[in-house]
Amino acid sequence: MSSEKQYIDLYCENRELIDAHSAPAMNALREDALAAFQTLGFPSRKMERYKYTDVATAFAPDYGVNLKRFGFPVNPYDAFRCGVPNLSTSLYFMVNDQFADKASTRPHLPDRVVIDSLCKVAKEQPELVNKYYGTLARARKDSINALNTMLAQDGLLIYVPKGVVVERTIQVVNILRAEMDLMVNRRVLIVLEEGAQAKILFCDHSMDGHEFLTTQVSEVYVGENAHLELYELEETHTRNKRFANMYVDEKRNASATIDSITLNNGLTRNRTDVSLSGEYAEVNMYGCVVADGEQHVDNNTLIDHQAANCQSTELYKYVLDDKAVGAFAGRVLVREGAQKTVSQETNANLCATKTARMFSQPMLEIYADDVKCSHGSTVGQINDAALFYMRQRGIPEEEARLLLKFAFVGEVLDSIKLDALRDRLHFLVEQRFRGELGKCSGCGPNACSTR
Repeated sequence: MSSEKQYIDLYCENRELIDAHSAPAMNALREDALAAFQTLGFPSRKMERYKYTDVATAFAPDYGVNLKRFGFPVNPYDAFRCGVPNLSTSLYFMVNDQFADKASTRPHLPDRVVIDSLCKVAKEQPELVNKYYGTLARARKDSINALNTMLAQDGLLIYVPKGVVVERTIQVVNILRAEMDLMVNRRVLIVLEEGAQAKILFCDHSMDGHEFLTTQVSEVYVGENAHLELYELEETHTRNKRFANMYVDEKRNASATIDSITLNNGLTRNRTDVSLSGEYAEVNMYGCVVADGEQHVDNNTLIDHQAANCQSTELYKYVLDDKAVGAFAGRVLVREGAQKTVSQETNANLCATKTARMFSQPMLEIYADDVKCSHGSTVGQINDAALFYMRQRGIPEEEARLLLKFAFVGEVLDSIKLDALRDRLHFLVEQRFRGELGKCSGCGPNACSTR
């Protein structure tokens, strides 16, 4: 059986069950998604945006899928050990793809702000979800979109209405929990209307040593004069496969900062597409990857300058050890008429061993003649002169290597605007370089990684 056929059969044989445990807004797009998936199939490595990740092989195993929406026995507060000292957050949990309504404390939020199950809101306020759901992450754009739209039954909605400022950081903890190998299909819809402001932190953790395959499709709308800070931290385990597609649309004078930190994983493939559709929009994208063993991390980005006077900054840094594989492909597209565009794209990579591999592909595509755009890429090893200098001053070689790695990614970590989160990530990255995070099997009660 081909990788595609098992998912097509799964959907066709269980369509009524999938619909019954979801909402009309999500169900309405499934048939089109099926047709798109049947046409597209899983992308091969001959496709430009997937040349560094073997998707079909990752999806080939037969995973369990929780179509009947059984609740896995878990108390997120018992399992979760990822507090960030001195960072006051409004805390919410997703267990696999289900919003943990009973676990969340429902912190006080400004009037009309909604943070809840996407399926629940789609039933109670269908006009809100119908307006946005599926309009950025169209099924025919990408086969992961199509597969996720076919099978996803729930997810998360964060809605901030016009002019509302959410002062407290919204923290969403995605916990993977199962009693078997499991496939999780999760949707995320974030809407900041005109003049709204919010800071959001997503943390991905796993409680079990089972193999997980996660597809996550996120649609992010940043309205006119709105401001968003979005942070993502992945800290799962080596049996976890994560395929995450994020689509961001920014209107006039909007700004967004997107930070992606991968500290522990198995196979990760992140696609991030940002459209600057309004004049004077701005986006800052940062990524930090620490990988060893046989871990695989592939970040693929597109910044689409559609309007004039927009700015974009992109900085991704990788530190790869052992036989880890990293990939970065970033395309900046400046469309005709997008004059006065300012864009800078940088990808810097450190291979700590001769067996680590890094693929780097920064790209500029410009159709306007009054722009300031630059891009660059470096791949290298630890500087022997710097290492010798530190050892001459009494620093042991292992500690010197750690300090050089830590300094290398410091620029990305320093981009984080939340002081408490930035300090915590400095600590976690240092732990990761010392091999202490890798000793943890997940995020269970005895996990040591983020206490």
